[in-house]
Amino acid sequence: MSEVSAAVAIEPKAWGGGRSPFNVSYGKMMMWFFLLSDAFTFGAFLISYGTTRFFSSVWPDANQVFKSFPFMEGQNLPLLFVSLMTFILIMSSVTMVLAVHAGHYGDKQNVIKWMLWTIVGGICFLSCQAWEWTHLHSEGGWWGSFTDPSTPVSSFAEFFNHHKDSVVAALPAHGLQATHDFFNYFFTITGFHGFHVFSGVCLNILVLVNTVNGVYTRRGHYEMVEKVGLYWHFVDLVWVFVFTCFYLL
Repeated sequence: MSEVSAAVAIEPKAWGGGRSPFNVSYGKMMMWFFLLSDAFTFGAFLISYGTTRFFSSVWPDANQVFKSFPFMEGQNLPLLFVSLMTFILIMSSVTMVLAVHAGHYGDKQNVIKWMLWTIVGGICFLSCQAWEWTHLHSEGGWWGSFTDPSTPVSSFAEFFNHHKDSVVAALPAHGLQATHDFFNYFFTITGFHGFHVFSGVCLNILVLVNTVNGVYTRRGHYEMVEKVGLYWHFVDLVWVFVFTCFYLL
């Protein structure tokens, strides 16, 4: 045996494989890394939105922009519809927790049941968002809208709070730009979040199919349910910040 071979043979190993010293699987660790990087992206969007709003003389009022409800046109119901959307998404996070809990006990039937309800919740949320986007588009809001300097104030005045004299006075000079910025940010950020919800629904459907086919039963664990659960909870958490920035503040 050469000296090099002998040195390699007696060199102690800090970790010889098997159970990770971090007590977490490679897949879950990579999911946490992805969520961290995604959090930075959403954070950059929201910081940019907050900065633009802070330096604007006037800004659309959420109570005026989001006051409609399906099949109840003409009624002044500020933030009621988005509150329903938020409730649906939060409940889908609860059903995901129950699916993960069932997976820890190898309860295939309950994993199927709660994953199915999570998917239904995600689809309902996306349907609500599609209605909201369609409604705002019918009112003139969209990417790149409200850029024509000749646009009359009456075209965007409905989005502002007319009970404040300072707002009314600033509308002719700054209202058009503020409305343009608001809708650009709104459709970009909620669209980016909606894409995450759609991706989560697709992942949940894939996991549901694998569960029905007994893939995770044969593996002996339901870790994949837990990993997509982390993603789904992240999507729900991000919505809390989006909801706060656009609808409450």
